[in-house]
Amino acid sequence: MYFATYSNDIEKVGVITEDGQRIIELGNFNELASFDSMIDFIINCSDEELNIIGSSLKDQEFINSNSTEISKIKLCAPIKNPRRNIICLGLNYRDHIQESQSVTKEDKTKELKQPVYFSKMASVLTGPDENVNSHKGVTEEIDYEVELAVIIGKDGTNIPAEEAEDYIFGYSIFNDVSARDLQRQHKQWIKGKSLDTFSVLGPYIVHKSEIPFPVHLNVSSKVNGELRQSSNTKNLIFDLPYIISDLSKGLTLKAGDIIATGTPAGVGMGFKPPKYLKSGDVVELEIEKIGVLRNKII
Repeated sequence: MYFATYSNDIEKVGVITEDGQRIIELGNFNELASFDSMIDFIINCSDEELNIIGSSLKDQEFINSNSTEISKIKLCAPIKNPRRNIICLGLNYRDHIQESQSVTKEDKTKELKQPVYFSKMASVLTGPDENVNSHKGVTEEIDYEVELAVIIGKDGTNIPAEEAEDYIFGYSIFNDVSARDLQRQHKQWIKGKSLDTFSVLGPYIVHKSEIPFPVHLNVSSKVNGELRQSSNTKNLIFDLPYIISDLSKGLTLKAGDIIATGTPAGVGMGFKPPKYLKSGDVVELEIEKIGVLRNKII
């Protein structure tokens, strides 16, 4: 099941039909409770309600009576107003470590023994086909990063790695837009990664039942049609069970939390000369079985 936040005058939460062409508002499923937002749905939906949705998506008469064409609505970030900062991993692909070290001139043989965590502040997330602000006069080195986003489905602390999937609701695509010059100036990452519009999520949240575990998905990015990044989540240094278990040690993960799991090589700063984003550029991120997240820089 593919869940989306969308607007056709007012924002609603819906599920995409199996042909990918139509959307059904969750309020149209008679046996479901009322949900005010995607966060509300993730926190409060039961397995029984998920089964009702899944069964109804096979009923063509129900679909014909209750769905709207995707072309007639506007998709928003599936979680538009996160409860907390986005939890991010840095340097979680070996090839990205190597390209980062080639820029910073650090020892390329260095191997991470623990994950690098940081966060992005964002009260409002940017959605599919929405513009990313270039913040002229603030930064001159805007970069893109395609990342698999994990959406936590229920609260948990000290989660065993073998139980990690139980705490996942689903997956989405995240663009960790970054101002590299601000990262260098401040010698930490939160400012350069938290400018307005720099946290991009979408187009859907794909329920975990659609993607086998362990999660091995092709990930890629293009800028103006040019392929920049291409890898697979099987290349993560720290995989999803490790991340969820390690993060949750002494720290409660909450339903609706978003974890961005890191990006592979091919970001703009890794090219010689660097290929930073500029006004007018179109960035397309794609993750297998999830979709394409497209945004324009203005």
